[in-house]
Amino acid sequence: MVFLGPLSAWAQTPQPPEMAARAWLLMDVTSGQVLAAKDSDQPVEPASLTKLMTAYLVFDALRAKRLTLEQTLPVSERAWKMPGSRMFIDPRMQVPVEDLIKGMIVQSGNDATVALAEGVGGSVERFVEMMNNQARALGMTASRFRNPEGLTEPGHITTAQDLAILATRLLRDFPEYVPYYAIQRYRYPGTPQANDSNRNLLLFRDPTVDGLKTGYTRAAGYCMVTTARREASGVGQRRLLSVVLGAASENARAVESQKLLNWGFTAFETVRLAGPGEALVRPKVWKGKSADVGLGLPLGVVVTVPAGEGSRLQTEVVRTEPLVAPLQRGQPLGTLRVRLANGSPVVEMPLTVLETVEESGVFGRAWDAIRLWIR
Repeated sequence: MVFLGPLSAWAQTPQPPEMAARAWLLMDVTSGQVLAAKDSDQPVEPASLTKLMTAYLVFDALRAKRLTLEQTLPVSERAWKMPGSRMFIDPRMQVPVEDLIKGMIVQSGNDATVALAEGVGGSVERFVEMMNNQARALGMTASRFRNPEGLTEPGHITTAQDLAILATRLLRDFPEYVPYYAIQRYRYPGTPQANDSNRNLLLFRDPTVDGLKTGYTRAAGYCMVTTARREASGVGQRRLLSVVLGAASENARAVESQKLLNWGFTAFETVRLAGPGEALVRPKVWKGKSADVGLGLPLGVVVTVPAGEGSRLQTEVVRTEPLVAPLQRGQPLGTLRVRLANGSPVVEMPLTVLETVEESGVFGRAWDAIRLWIR
């Protein structure tokens, strides 16, 4: 997912609500655009939002068949003795991976998280190396992980922007596992029933909310990454993601997150300019077996603009001219610029070649060479 940048340059940018949080960010996941943010690049302690990265690596291990949901993992002394939020498992147990995932996500269990980290990485220390390697691969340039669960530790930091990158990649790369984040209640047999509720209060208040994760330490304050999907004309379901860091209480982080999501859904609209794999333009190709080529994006071209502006957008494709074969599918070629009716810029995004165009035969290339020379 490409971040298209905050929309602060717009002359008519809707003003976000006052937010009682240290740092925050709102993103339209459908278009990839950051709609508003405050101090989103400032280093913060992630608390249990760390578990989003742990989950990313666990889901990757599941997809690669290095782990299965039915497989059981032992509970080490280290996992059993973890302080903070727990699933309440102990070394006498062999716990299925799926239950550990639920314990990590729903109960924010530090014990479950360490058991998973040891199961995937062989040791917590090796797993932390994997976390940092993955962070670099995802482009989370400001994040440094020191543990898999998020307890306070020197140098364990991230930013709201990096958390948005991680959350959107989690949604995009592992959609089959996203439903775990919408589970309201879960407990492992034999553990306290009072420990069964998801800390994400919006799962109980807003039916459009389907994730993702909460966190708290004294240093971090109350934190929350939230996703919600609502119906939107022309694009089907539109998904927003909010990151709220350093709120004053469990209820405050939910209230502030809800406020931000509601504002995003009402103050902006999302417009589809081209469907997945659909050509936005088809410029002429020289010296190729095809006369033209489609330029677009594999996931489609979608933009988010202030409500009411969608029907009056101005678009411009900037590209090299002439286009000469060969052209490879997926090759970056040209830039789409989108502006509001008054000329204010919305976004710029790279376009790619949608289908390979091979060179024509020797006579076709020679004929086009003459035509280009005359031209």
